Amino acid sequence: MLLFLDANILFSAAHSPGGGARELIKLSDAGHCELITSQHAIFEAERNLTLKSPLGPETLDEILGNVRRTPDAGPGLVAWAARLGLPENDAPILAAAAAAGTDLLVTGDRKHFGHLHGNAVGRVRIVTLVNALKIVVEA
Repeated sequence: MLLFLDANILFSAAHSPGGGARELIKLSDAGHCELITSQHAIFEAERNLTLKSPLGPETLDEILGNVRRTPDAGPGLVAWAARLGLPENDAPILAAAAAAGTDLLVTGDRKHFGHLHGNAVGRVRIVTLVNALKIVVEA
């Protein structure tokens, strides 16, 4: 199962070593799923970690060693994602997840992705971290 990690999940994994995002990383390390993200998500996570967590960027680099990177999606897919009600900064996330053929887009962003949570958009199902952990453990 291929899971795309949004920037807020990357941030949480780097910022909170005992949290659910880090558990998802461990499940991937154990071979239960494969993790992927985009440069757009990495840049956003790095920016927020630099502002809020002095050791976060270094920890993020370590975590990213176990996360495959996919190219950012093209403008056509980004426009498609924007038409689904996503703001300019979040549309590239869904677009990259769709372009990479991921099964799940894992995000904690309820404000912008909340109307899509639990739904499949194309092939990609948008889920919270808690739901992603359940799905991976039960698979």
